[in-house]
Amino acid sequence: MSVTDCLINVDFADRSHPDWMNSVKDEYFHGGDDFLASSELSALLEEMDEHGVDRAIILTPLFEPSPRALAYCEKYPERFALGAIKLDLLRPMPTLRELDGFRRNHPVAYAQVGPAFWGDGQYPPSDAVYYPFYTKCAEWELPLALATGLPGPPIAGEAQNPIHLDRVCQRFPELKLVMHHGADPWWDVAIRLMIKYPNLRLMTSAWAPKRLPDQLLHFMRTRGKEKVMFASDSPVLSISRCVSEARELDLPDDVRDAWLGGNADSYFGWGS
Repeated sequence: MSVTDCLINVDFADRSHPDWMNSVKDEYFHGGDDFLASSELSALLEEMDEHGVDRAIILTPLFEPSPRALAYCEKYPERFALGAIKLDLLRPMPTLRELDGFRRNHPVAYAQVGPAFWGDGQYPPSDAVYYPFYTKCAEWELPLALATGLPGPPIAGEAQNPIHLDRVCQRFPELKLVMHHGADPWWDVAIRLMIKYPNLRLMTSAWAPKRLPDQLLHFMRTRGKEKVMFASDSPVLSISRCVSEARELDLPDDVRDAWLGGNADSYFGWGS
């Protein structure tokens, strides 16, 4: 079964980072020099091919798109799509106009927001400031990825408790919503919400597969076979490491295949 990596970064060395990013690299992930590297296209394709990764979604800022990400997508449209990040939710109309134009002109798989990473973490996803984006993403049938779980950086993380999505999913049942970066320490809440709401998914980005909790693996084997999608967050965690560890987990072949590629292809409409 081919693999779809739903979240990678290719331009870390091309842009500036907040001071806490180095502490996350050194103290949280114990990352090496390649943690904040930019990926050269030839090396990225070689790594993907070695591990059976047919497609990857590259994150890029909406208002200052990464030239590297755009070039990779333009050269290999069958291999790469984009995730639009750094949306300005406090300026909804210009941001939505920009997002609309961007999705019309580029292969955008989803828009992405990290609730703990803007506005000092004061705005959980249930806040009305998100509602214009929910409305338009539902209208456009554009999936929206929201970070859940306590973040690694030393910033307030309560806004990323997945319980905030309960109200969102109730009010916007048409919205295709993805929890990314896992849901630690609220895995049980995330699982219960996925059982409750048909359009809600979870992405295992930034989680080494061997560290995934037992309750999530049980959910994947049972009621959640179609609900969980694979992602590495490369180069934070390498594609090589994540795919290798995923293949070593004690999962039935059909469950593993769905997680590694089938669920994403279906959710993003690539399998049809």
